[in-house]
Amino acid sequence: MQTLLRTPLYDRHVEAGARLVPFAGWEMPVQYQGVIPEHLAVRRDCGVFDVSHMGELEVEGPRARELLQSLLSNDLGRIEPGKAQYTLLTNEEGGIVDDLIVYERDPERFLLIVNAANREADFAWLRERELPGATVRDVSDGYALLAVQGPRSLERLGLPDAPAFTFAEGEIDGIGCTVNRTGYTGELGCELLVEAADGGELWDRVLERGAVPCGLGARDTLRLEVCYPLHGNDIGPGTDAISAGLGWVCSLDKDFTGAEELRRIKAAGPERRLAAFVMEDPGIPRQGMAIAEGGEVTSGSHSPMLERGIGMGYVPTRLSQPGSELTIDLRGRPRRAGVVRKPIYSREERNGG
Repeated sequence: MQTLLRTPLYDRHVEAGARLVPFAGWEMPVQYQGVIPEHLAVRRDCGVFDVSHMGELEVEGPRARELLQSLLSNDLGRIEPGKAQYTLLTNEEGGIVDDLIVYERDPERFLLIVNAANREADFAWLRERELPGATVRDVSDGYALLAVQGPRSLERLGLPDAPAFTFAEGEIDGIGCTVNRTGYTGELGCELLVEAADGGELWDRVLERGAVPCGLGARDTLRLEVCYPLHGNDIGPGTDAISAGLGWVCSLDKDFTGAEELRRIKAAGPERRLAAFVMEDPGIPRQGMAIAEGGEVTSGSHSPMLERGIGMGYVPTRLSQPGSELTIDLRGRPRRAGVVRKPIYSREERNGG
């Protein structure tokens, strides 16, 4: 049996009575007091997630930008030191090896925060394509990462507001960390990158400031409500960025791995698209359930904000438009669902405008 890895915050999770489960080779908290109360804490106030299982890869040297421009889908020319960018690592078929965020620390030094399950594969992919003058290092073990999310997150941390996808060095109660204005919940918030040795103390300080500890269960329902794709479910090496609705992070006027194929798919129009839907009949959709009109559910759950089943799945392009009707096979029971515009949930809609 494979020994599960543990983050620097593992002992804190055990002490707090978290329910721990295997996830991407790690022993991670799936919930503390429950998925729904944790979800609502993030939507209404402030929650904190241990996401230290994510990978950190450093690319450094005079040709670091050149290397990344040739491999990543987005245009690094749009950012500068202190800014970050959501982007894709793509294969020759335009498939998504990983989705990640790249941070420009200085013109010759970049940090990539990648999905936990893809850390080793991403590192190998980059190393195999390394250029003279660009060095790739896996620095994941040196860091802990805390995602503090919710409308009161910055207020509780005593941090000033800052534009999304920027980052700066800062501190929380004397603990130095990089404050990244990023997140995976659709709420105001930040991700605190801290040296692994200081991770536990930073977690304690964030909880003392009123953040509710949250597990991966709430992280999944939060990201699904706002239609953020999950690698391994909604996107992967066999799904192209255009069909997945991620053409907006593909700068097709530059050359990168798979760009030619993505240009072809965009010009021809994809045969299927990743659509978001809300259940009209009772029932909760789950990954792998068939969609009678063609395709299957890639992500599905109960939405605590809408109090009904929601999901995403690839369907024929003609059925991907909002208002289309789908039939989900809930374990042999056909149940009606309606395609909706992304995101499924937004704060503006809840507030009436």
